[in-house]
Amino acid sequence: MKKARLLLKRTVPAVASAAAAALLLSGCGGASVNQVAAPAGATDAPCGAVNVALNAWVGYTANAAVYSYVAKNQLGCSVVQKDLNEQISWQGFASGEVDVIIENWGHDDLVKQYITDQKVAVDAGPTGNEGQIGWYVPPWMAEKYPDITDSKNLNKYASMFATSESGGKGQLLDGDPAFVTNDEALVKNLGLDYKVVFSGSEAALIQSFRTAEQNKTPLLGYFYEPQWFLSEVPLKKVSLPAWTPGCDSDAEKVACDYPTYTLNKIISKKFADSGSPAAKLAKGFKWTNEDQNAVATDIQGGMTPEAAAKKWVDAHQDVVTSWLK
Repeated sequence: MKKARLLLKRTVPAVASAAAAALLLSGCGGASVNQVAAPAGATDAPCGAVNVALNAWVGYTANAAVYSYVAKNQLGCSVVQKDLNEQISWQGFASGEVDVIIENWGHDDLVKQYITDQKVAVDAGPTGNEGQIGWYVPPWMAEKYPDITDSKNLNKYASMFATSESGGKGQLLDGDPAFVTNDEALVKNLGLDYKVVFSGSEAALIQSFRTAEQNKTPLLGYFYEPQWFLSEVPLKKVSLPAWTPGCDSDAEKVACDYPTYTLNKIISKKFADSGSPAAKLAKGFKWTNEDQNAVATDIQGGMTPEAAAKKWVDAHQDVVTSWLK
């Protein structure tokens, strides 16, 4: 995410060696490796190889595409993108399997494990993106039932959201279980007659909201910004009890909204200290929600990530130059 500071508490043991990491990664869903071809002679360039984690949402893909395009075409790096979920990505810092997570949504427990305690990763600064997670309904519902966007009124609409998977309760549709979410705790602690059901992916969430708006069917679901889809279907956010510092410090007792996340980049300590120009690029990389959404929209429209990245880079070379200074 998806997703922001991890309140879905999943601490995974660090991988002890590159061989163990490779075994672990091959055994987890979505852990295939995509080799991005480098230009001739790039393998002998000072930049060398860069291993970029590729998490499963289009906004992340947009960030990774632009970072990878610049590293490959302007720095002569050999870029390897690895399809991994958020938690598994961090394990690669200890083994050398991952150099860069280009969009991180907080993950406080993983920060403690890999940055503070193991000291195998470092914070490479903000991406410039601000993230927001929350509950949303399709526009037709907010228009027909104006008070539905206040969580205090959700129980009176619970039966409307019931599905075969929600056991007689209202359904709250979440995405990938690996995404940052407090939703099960929120449902319990706010006394809501709902059940969290996982759709499994960002794509499934998007299609569910698209269909709900087209067919005027009820849907309450987890969603987030920045997100290209909101320009197609302007979902309406449900107001949860306001976030205040510390209100979400205990994952089991959360009863407040998600905070606004300052998204950042995480890179391996070894990579940060290597002097690689790709590490400098990772630290310098910074753009806006609008930039990310533009690239993500092009990817969703059928462009390859590399082509979408090239389009953006060609139009914003001054920004790219500032990253490399």
